[in-house]
Amino acid sequence: MDVRDSNGTILVEGDTVTLIKDLKVKGTSETLKRGTTIKGIHLTDDPAEVECRHAKIRGLVLRTEFLKKA
Repeated sequence: MDVRDSNGTILVEGDTVTLIKDLKVKGTSETLKRGTTIKGIHLTDDPAEVECRHAKIRGLVLRTEFLKKA
């Protein structure tokens, strides 16, 4: 099961990714801005989602369609 970013590049455990779109985070008042770098992603059972950590938000799950490999 390959996990791919918005450009079709294969993502692996621990990769660094960049957001390609501003994203509002459900359950908080935070917005992650386009260009934000997220380090050390964790792959999930769903190839369309990855888990990651951000400075202010723990347990964040992002859709791969909004990411590109850094």
